[in-house]
Amino acid sequence: MEKYSVLMSVYSGEKPEYLRQSMQSIFDQTVPTDDFVLMCDGPLTPELDQVIEQMARDHGGVLRIFRLDKNGGLANALNVGLTKCRNDLVARMDSDDVALPDRCRLQLEAFRDQPELAVVGGAIDEFEQSVDHVVSHKDMPQTQEEILRYARMRNPFNHPTVMYRRSVVMAAGGYPRNILHEDYALWGNLLLSGAQGRNLPQTLCYMRVDNGMYNRRGGWQYLKLAVALRWSFYRKGLYTFWSFLLVVAGLTVVCLMPMSLRKKTYRWILR
Repeated sequence: MEKYSVLMSVYSGEKPEYLRQSMQSIFDQTVPTDDFVLMCDGPLTPELDQVIEQMARDHGGVLRIFRLDKNGGLANALNVGLTKCRNDLVARMDSDDVALPDRCRLQLEAFRDQPELAVVGGAIDEFEQSVDHVVSHKDMPQTQEEILRYARMRNPFNHPTVMYRRSVVMAAGGYPRNILHEDYALWGNLLLSGAQGRNLPQTLCYMRVDNGMYNRRGGWQYLKLAVALRWSFYRKGLYTFWSFLLVVAGLTVVCLMPMSLRKKTYRWILR
């Protein structure tokens, strides 16, 4: 199977124990990577640096650490990180999530069986505090046709699960900056360019969720940015006018409802 890189970004607000668990889940893959690119997005805390130093001692031949002078946001860190990756296949990983041991093996097999693929994602289990406390599960559309249809309503890939071809992502301009949901914007650009995608039915990652996530997905500012992204999709041809209106109506309801109700909506309806 093809070799792959891992791309992770961490910033000062992350918890050291989360970072350690996330990185270890990558080093515990049944098909290990030979190139783990860790982007430090601005100065980190001493506790985070201690975790990174220990990981470097244990995996110095694989782990490569790059430090940015100041925090420039996730899109910027990932775009810089893409230029550092040694392999064309790149597995994205968030610094607070946990990859299942067979995650990368399953994705590598998908690329081997369908070389035309540009992006392979999968399902997630969302958890609080511990992976033993799963609170919701999120399946994704699997075929190209299903992904295109789903993309007109919602984000068609779980970002922390994806493995993609670096060459295709960089040819599309990488992650758009200074917008909401830079990953969704990237997938839209890739799909509009004709890139092929697939989601595996298996759960590939445990995704950490808390009240902060539900808070961030509400309010007028979030709604304004979310609508602007969907409008750009409509202008580019990914959305129809009626799908744009339907999505905006749904976003308005979810963004402006109380946080406690938004949390229940995500868990009971959107998962």
